[in-house]
Amino acid sequence: MRQPSKILLSPILFVMVLAFSGPELVAQENERLVGSWRGGLEIGGGASLTIVFNISQDAGGTLTGTMDSPDQGAVGIPLTSVTIEESSVTVSIQAVQGTYTGTLSDEGDQISGTWSQGPASLPLSLVKGDALPPPERPQEPKPPYPYSSEEVTFRNTDTRINLAGTLTIPDGLGPFPGVVLVSGSGPQDRDESLMGHKPFWVLADHLSREGIAVLRFDDRGVGSSGGEFGTATSEDFATDALAGVEYLEDQDRIATNRVGIVGHSEGGLIGPLAAIQSEKIAYIVMLAGPGVPGIDILVAQGQLINRAAGAPEAVVEMNARVQRTLADIAKEENDPEKAGPRMRSAMREEIALLPQAITELIPESQINDVAINATVNQFNSPWFRFFLHHDPRPVLEQVSVPVLAIFGEKDLQVPHELNVPEIEAALQRGNNEDATVRVLPGLNHLFQQAESGAPSEYQQIEETFNQSALELVSSWILEQFATPKAGTLN
Repeated sequence: MRQPSKILLSPILFVMVLAFSGPELVAQENERLVGSWRGGLEIGGGASLTIVFNISQDAGGTLTGTMDSPDQGAVGIPLTSVTIEESSVTVSIQAVQGTYTGTLSDEGDQISGTWSQGPASLPLSLVKGDALPPPERPQEPKPPYPYSSEEVTFRNTDTRINLAGTLTIPDGLGPFPGVVLVSGSGPQDRDESLMGHKPFWVLADHLSREGIAVLRFDDRGVGSSGGEFGTATSEDFATDALAGVEYLEDQDRIATNRVGIVGHSEGGLIGPLAAIQSEKIAYIVMLAGPGVPGIDILVAQGQLINRAAGAPEAVVEMNARVQRTLADIAKEENDPEKAGPRMRSAMREEIALLPQAITELIPESQINDVAINATVNQFNSPWFRFFLHHDPRPVLEQVSVPVLAIFGEKDLQVPHELNVPEIEAALQRGNNEDATVRVLPGLNHLFQQAESGAPSEYQQIEETFNQSALELVSSWILEQFATPKAGTLN
């Protein structure tokens, strides 16, 4: 029942646990894992997913790398840690909450082990071979850069969490308008890395080349940022964004009254939440931000994506019913321990009503107890409970600063047909006199030029962020908040 969704990535954390070994022995032992390891993960119903680990070793002998799941269109997922002790291998991937443990063969060319993700544990054997060619990403920034780039940390004083990011400031004295980039749902790094793309790196590069200072940062609990991601909600992330705004306002070359937030997807929900809490936010840009409660988003995207994938209408309709039922239970029952059994029972009842001809088309791994428990755990998480029932419209009615909201015509995750009318109406009810809402032809949820808009296309498209969308964001900001006189300070 789980919906196709973005693979949300996090930066690499390097951990090595090899006690009482000198650096030379460690490096030699680690070298046995260097290379590309490929295998098939059996997921039931005769189906399998290709999994690839690309492992390398840095100058200090530490193992690093990425995971690819090409059948799902996901490449370059950072490995959180890779260790080998004697023949025992452990690979941890925080971004997908998965762990692989296995045993390296005496010949050093095979690993037999188990893939664990949530409550599921499946056998996975890997064979050493050639790595997949990296996807073409022509928009990734290349020097020379007409701006400075600095690794920075700033503090959310409300929660005492230190957050880490990258600050890019255009060359010159300024003062420059500033922006904090806020990513979409799931644990994401400062580049919003997903499907082999780095949208926030491309966006930050464009904005800073146009004369706008940009702060992009790792989500709390991700990469170099402190805190705990799993217990946070969008309201908590709004305080992180506000901390970023306050940090920018303390910088000499950034104008104190011209700092805003650009948020993508969930970030487009977080921006308004932050804006009504602080007068320091000068504007917000919503990139595919929601205008209706999360349950309506979830149902709509499930229907659109499943139909695009050719799912039977009975499955599409059942999926929507299950989602609304689980959301209702979550709203009625605040205690996840009490809500869980009701949710599991509701899912099993819906699955039992499907015709046999339909259930035979669904992989067992999607409707067994493991899948049901995973879905229930998702619906019972703090973030998901908030997302399901938070209505962004009353918040938008309170936003008085300038707003730019843009959508892709082919976005199947936050469809413009559902969200644009509600955003426009909410801003009008709030008498916001400086609001612009645009739908860009042919673009998907990531603002790529797309064929169908389905998430399965994201990785296949070379373009990371369409130039027309980039230029719309930068030109809108500069029209209102451009540096009035270059080379001068506040």
